[in-house]
Amino acid sequence: MLLEAIQGRLSFESAVAGILACLVIIFLVLPFHEWAHGFTANLLGDRTAKYSGRLSLNPMSHIDPLGAACILLIGFGWAKPVPVNPNNFKHPKIGMAITAAAGPFSNLVAAFVGALIFNLIIFVNPRMYYESLLSGSGFVYYVVLFLDNYISINIALAAFNLIPIPPLDGSKVLFVCLPARITNVIYRYEQFFIIGIYVLIFAGFLTGPLAVFQRTLASGVMWLANLPFLPFA
Repeated sequence: MLLEAIQGRLSFESAVAGILACLVIIFLVLPFHEWAHGFTANLLGDRTAKYSGRLSLNPMSHIDPLGAACILLIGFGWAKPVPVNPNNFKHPKIGMAITAAAGPFSNLVAAFVGALIFNLIIFVNPRMYYESLLSGSGFVYYVVLFLDNYISINIALAAFNLIPIPPLDGSKVLFVCLPARITNVIYRYEQFFIIGIYVLIFAGFLTGPLAVFQRTLASGVMWLANLPFLPFA
């Protein structure tokens, strides 16, 4: 985000809206994402997050300085992972899969809330909404810019975390289908998979699939957020 602004690829208004959206993601959404992991694990019988002081929405419990900086710089980053011990689940693989899925789901919920507000703005005063877009100024225009960034970042975080490559959340869901001997080997070499993910990203191999997945998720979120307003259309 900041890199695009520095390179002159964003207008001043878009840069400010994007930075504000990133700050909301860092201080509200990422803690919610990690809390969702811990809360779900706690419900399923693993108290590790609770005893580690991570079953909290306090941003200071979850913020990773490097991950936060990356969100501000490029609009994408991470928080400190919540510790989870799958051995405490009645069914370790299933419990771990549900716990892992709770994180990306929380981002989709956050995006849904933003999409609801977006649709509410259009519903309350559609004329003001369209006039603000045409003029490129005014309070409504800046709010819409913020919501656009906020929703997009949440969708991107959900899509990325659902990639079935360790240590991303999607891999834990995939492990339900794999035998223990394979998952144990994967966990053992997890650090190498992290390097592989970065190689795939910077080489551009994930760009196309992720873009398609993000559009699909965004369409679903916007469709759901539009449902409450359909009776009044």
